[in-house]
Amino acid sequence: MNEPIFLTPVFQERIWGGTKLNTLFGYEIPNDKTGECWAVSGHKNGQSTVHSGPYAGAKLGDLWNDHPELFGDSESDVFPLLTKILDASDDLSVQVHPDDAYARQFENGELGKTECWYIVDAEPGASIIYGHNAQSHEQLRSMIEAGQWDELLTQIEVKPGDFFYVPSGTIHALGKGIVVLETQQSSDTTYRVYDYDRKDANGQGRELHLEKAIEVTSVPQFYKGGAYETDRFEGVTITKFVSNEFFTVQKWEVDGQAEFGLRDGYTIVSILDGEGYLKAETGEYPLKKGDHFILPAGFGPYEIEGKLTTISSWE
Repeated sequence: MNEPIFLTPVFQERIWGGTKLNTLFGYEIPNDKTGECWAVSGHKNGQSTVHSGPYAGAKLGDLWNDHPELFGDSESDVFPLLTKILDASDDLSVQVHPDDAYARQFENGELGKTECWYIVDAEPGASIIYGHNAQSHEQLRSMIEAGQWDELLTQIEVKPGDFFYVPSGTIHALGKGIVVLETQQSSDTTYRVYDYDRKDANGQGRELHLEKAIEVTSVPQFYKGGAYETDRFEGVTITKFVSNEFFTVQKWEVDGQAEFGLRDGYTIVSILDGEGYLKAETGEYPLKKGDHFILPAGFGPYEIEGKLTTISSWE
């Protein structure tokens, strides 16, 4: 197959969600507490659906199992990546995720969760929690039990265009007023450390997972910022954010006409801004803000024409 695989997202209600997935991207969201767009997902808790082409109507997880030729030589039993857009209309809980080995043992074979954030939108003064100040697991436990959140947690102000790599074991949280595109391992395992003593509609606090959280948190932990390599070609600027055993994530800023070569593996592309066209041997495909698609293994060469910004990722 040499056609892009366009996907229909799944939306998830969250206590901290809002309406920006509608106002920023034009999605038809189910309610005013819509916190997450699972844009490219083969996870059992919310699978994207192919919306056009020869596989229209198929779930991404089924496509992964039934047509491995579309995805190259991946060794994963499940579609390994999950692309989300999150609307933090309120503060997210302070949380941490396990690595593969811990999740495999204690979460029924689930993958661990290493992730990264590209800040799409942020209100002035908005911030994230990234890391902590404890120097040992004993001190971490003591500060959590004492509720010394201001002393324990590291807060960083953010702006649109910022990028943060969040490996498993990192204590973190999005703050109010932030919209991010998140690239992560395909996992839905989260250990809550603190939830600001919030209550749900029934007056109940959300479950915390302190023992597991303390066990999987990396100590010591601190934020490592850095400059990112940028390459400029005719019609496109490519910013290389991260490349490791879990994923490669890049930003493509197309202005004009850009040529891309053939890749052996698949590529996930999310259009964050602008519009244009993808042109390949099989045809011309319109692109607009909010589109998400997969270029299957062996797709290309191709061109992207227009003025648009993408986050693109692959294993």
